[in-house]
Parts: sequence; structure tokens; C-alpha cells
Amino acid sequence: MSETDKVFAGSIPENYDRYMVPLIFEPFAADIARRAASLSPSAVLEIAAGTGVVTRALAPKLSPDASYIVTDLNQPMLDYAASRQAPGSRIQWRQADAMALPFENAAFDLVCCQFGAMFFPDRTAGYREAKRVLKPGGHFLFNVWDRIEENVFANDVTNALAEVFPDDPPRFLARTPHGYHDTALIRGELEDAGFSRVAIETRAEQSRASSPRLPAVAYCQGTPLRNEIEARGKLGTATDHVAAAIAARHGNDEVAAKIQAHIIVATV
Repeated sequence: MSETDKVFAGSIPENYDRYMVPLIFEPFAADIARRAASLSPSAVLEIAAGTGVVTRALAPKLSPDASYIVTDLNQPMLDYAASRQAPGSRIQWRQADAMALPFENAAFDLVCCQFGAMFFPDRTAGYREAKRVLKPGGHFLFNVWDRIEENVFANDVTNALAEVFPDDPPRFLARTPHGYHDTALIRGELEDAGFSRVAIETRAEQSRASSPRLPAVAYCQGTPLRNEIEARGKLGTATDHVAAAIAARHGNDEVAAKIQAHIIVATV
């Protein structure tokens, strides 16, 4: 993983929330929130919360006396998430590194994380931290994207950018968001971290947008892929080319394509 893969700053948080969240994150956030609420946790920790799409879905589903701490490594993303949350929320916001969580042992019933584990520099160590802060019998609920070929718009974007930059194609999407999809590896790393039971389910959803330009802007300007494109000096040109490529494959009006992820529940 490149260092730029972890940089969610500048205009990325706003574009991420405006474009990426409705495009690919909302259906899986609803799924995570439903699964989390079904566990009836009294103390919840969310890590790598991004701009808060899971937070907004889960908070209303928790019991009134449940505590909910929401964290992210990137303060700009966390600030944006807090700005989107309803006033009077009982949520505590805290900048935190998933690799070194600033919480006591056995403090939570549930740790949840939407599409963040792919960014952990040492996933087994990150899983070990999640287990450390969980109570006996607690659950670590998270999801990761399946391989890029099962996520059509992401694959379209990556292939189109390879046409713009044939000598040095930006590979952020394939490398990091879609680079951790081997379920046997995931299960093994969780077991190495000490989890007693691991359940993995693969789930497909539909990504929808009102025009082919929206997914182009979402991926090229609302993710760290933007950092790779800007380093090559052609953000506008690249975005236009990606939009044209998506239109050529999916049409010029409303577009839809498959997205797919693995949902994991690991039990202490």
C-alpha cells in the first residue's frame, strides 16, 4: 500500500461523502447497521468510520442507554462525519489509530468497521487490537470489498485510467480497496489474532448513479485515487475519459452495475 492510499484530505472527504457514499457505501452500511443492532450491544466502538455512513445508519438502531464511540485515523474525515450527524447525538468522536486503540481491555461488546481493514498496515495486529478491546463473547463485525472484477465501476475506472496513463497506470483501487479479498487469508489472520469463531458471507448489491459522470467523479476525485491522478497532472482529462468509458459501456443516462463485498463476524 502506498502512503498516498491513506490520505483522505483536502476536498476528498466532501467529494467522498457526496459521491462515493450513495454510489457504493450506503447499501452495505445499512447491512452492517442491521447486523450490529441485532447483537443488542451496550458498548460499541466503530473504527475507520470515514464520513460516518455507518454511524448515521446504526446510531438510531441502538438502545437508548448504549454507548457509541466513533473513530477514524483521518481527522478531516471524522470532522466531516461529525458535521453530518444529527444534533444532540450521544456519540463520542475520537481520532484513533486502529493499530493502537486508546481504550482499555474488554471495554466493548461490539467493534464494527466498514471497508477499513484493507487499509491496516498489519491486519493481524489490527485484528488483535480489536480483540483486545472486546469483552469475552464480543463481536468484531466488518466488511471488505471482493476482487475488483466483481465491482464493475471500480474495474471500469481502473481500466480507463490505464488508457490515459499507459506507462504508469494508477492502481489504487485494485491495490488497496480491492486488494484484500481472499477469504481464506482473512479467516486465517483473524484466527491468528485469537478470534474463536469466524463467519464470512459474500453479498452482492447494485451501484446506481444518475449519469456515467457521477461514478467517474466519485472514484477519480472522492478517493485517494485522486492523489495518484493529480501526481500525473491530468485530473480533469482523466475524469472526462473515465466518464466517457463508463458511458460507452453502460449508456448515457442512469447507470447501474454490480458491487460485491465480504461481511465478516469474528467472535472472541
